[in-house]
Amino acid sequence: MPSIDEVAARAGVSTATVSRALRGRSGVSPHTRDRVLAIADAMGYVASSSAAGLATGRNMAIGVLVPVVHRWFFASAIEGVDRQLRSRGYDLDLYSLGGAGTNRDRVFHRSMLRKRIDALVVLCMALTDEELAALHALEQPVIVVGGPVDGCRHVSIDDRAAVRDATEHLIGLGHQRIVHLAGGGSFGIDFSVPRLRAAGFRDAMGAAGLPVGAASTVFGDYAADRSKDAVARVLAADPRQRPTGIVASSDEMAFGALLAAAEAGLRVPEDLSVIGVDDHEFAEVFGLTTIRQDPIAAGERAATLLLAALEGDEGDLTAQPAPEPHELVIRRSTGPAPLLAAAGRGSRSGRASAGRVGATGAGAHAAPSGSRSLGAGTARPRVQPA
Repeated sequence: MPSIDEVAARAGVSTATVSRALRGRSGVSPHTRDRVLAIADAMGYVASSSAAGLATGRNMAIGVLVPVVHRWFFASAIEGVDRQLRSRGYDLDLYSLGGAGTNRDRVFHRSMLRKRIDALVVLCMALTDEELAALHALEQPVIVVGGPVDGCRHVSIDDRAAVRDATEHLIGLGHQRIVHLAGGGSFGIDFSVPRLRAAGFRDAMGAAGLPVGAASTVFGDYAADRSKDAVARVLAADPRQRPTGIVASSDEMAFGALLAAAEAGLRVPEDLSVIGVDDHEFAEVFGLTTIRQDPIAAGERAATLLLAALEGDEGDLTAQPAPEPHELVIRRSTGPAPLLAAAGRGSRSGRASAGRVGATGAGAHAAPSGSRSLGAGTARPRVQPA
């Protein structure tokens, strides 16, 4: 394999310039970086991470701490982190807690204290005071993806605004009996997202003057099977009392709600409207109206901020990044509340009138213009064919 000196000689630049170009560091013009990368690729040169570590005092590796690996959000965020690290010559070290948090001691007091990594991305979980202290003692940059953690910067959507927007969408369609299908306690690990999303539901209901009691929330624990069972119990109630709308705090829970509705013989959206959060890869297949977020982009952004902190290319290392964007995507799982839908069937279908119901509320945004933002959040409506 050719050496870095040979690449530098072929490119007519110094070895330091080659090193900076291959690692994506500043101080190299785009033209020079492209030329160095092309020459290195043509020569088959691969930068040595161990050599880079000796030169920089770093391991050229970023850790990602995740409750479990198999869930869509976590896997997508990991993909985003890895994309960015690969482009900069860093490795990704994955630390999975396996769902119950039993590996926390090993992760924080063995692997990380051995200084195997230079920085850490934490996905959707809170850190204890002891764990934060251990990380701060090592002076490793830490960033969280998916909800705030005290003492750390985080990259996420505004979770409270996202569920507020979802709830306002149903309220604007005339729904009053709305149930929040909430997460919480997943994997035996505490994190802030369920609390923020529950607060967003309460915000929207309170602003509309609709009651929120114990029966207004059921728990699906971010899983389709548990959500299906929880919603089935709700739908078994007196038809005059059961909800006409369900706001699920994740698409996976919304899928369970749709399955429960089908087994109960209810039509969606004529009898029951369901909206989720995520825009999961199966959301379009299910025809699910949802609040879209992009965990791959969030992972990429988190990795970029960590690399900037490591390489001294960022000014304020304590500044909290602005929230990631979220967007309302309207599909066929939401429509006017049953009484309003029935009233509108004389001249046009209830589905066609969805954009006009509650024209002074969030339901006005169901109109197919797709040009108005929702509430105070960052969501913008996008109407997709049913």
